[in-house]
Amino acid sequence: MAEVRLSAELRKEFGKGPARRARRENKVPAVVYGHGAEPKHVLIDSHALMMALKTPNVLINLDIEGKGQLVIPKAVQREAVRRFLVHVDLLEVKRGEKVTVEVPIHTEGDLAPGGNLLEHLLDSLPVEAEATRIPEAVTVSIEGLDAGHAIYAKDVPLPKGTSLAVDGDTALLQIVAAQAEELPEEEEAEEEEAAPEGGAPTEG
Repeated sequence: MAEVRLSAELRKEFGKGPARRARRENKVPAVVYGHGAEPKHVLIDSHALMMALKTPNVLINLDIEGKGQLVIPKAVQREAVRRFLVHVDLLEVKRGEKVTVEVPIHTEGDLAPGGNLLEHLLDSLPVEAEATRIPEAVTVSIEGLDAGHAIYAKDVPLPKGTSLAVDGDTALLQIVAAQAEELPEEEEAEEEEAAPEGGAPTEG
């Protein structure tokens, strides 16, 4: 996978006030940790980081005031309504190092005719991969599958060098029969009898 190069500056002020001020200046507070080193608190350009995070498990070559480090995102906090970045945790990695991450599950193909529904039991699959070769996603085929069929972790084709980090019998997707939403005829009849036919009743 391609590397994204970003620059960061060390944070000199901490607390809610400085953090809000940094965000007004289009910078995101972040922390870099891993390999037993002391965490580094940094600020990163918000737009550049937001664009990088559009790629799941993106590998970032982060320049911290002249010193480069390879990192991957581990936790991303966003504002609830406008969804701008609030804080990001970054994990330091090394080339050749194996890491455990979750990759999105994509599907391809069409279900068997009949209006059945595809239910996602998991949206992402835990895998172990080399830090510089993390797949952006895994893809499974649902072509022609009918109600009652399920897809398990062991059914997912993985790129070379990537292995499951979850039990192979973990269900990821299942096809369920479509549920009829129409009322039974007896309930429809009862509703028609109970409904007023127009205007308020008169006493007589």
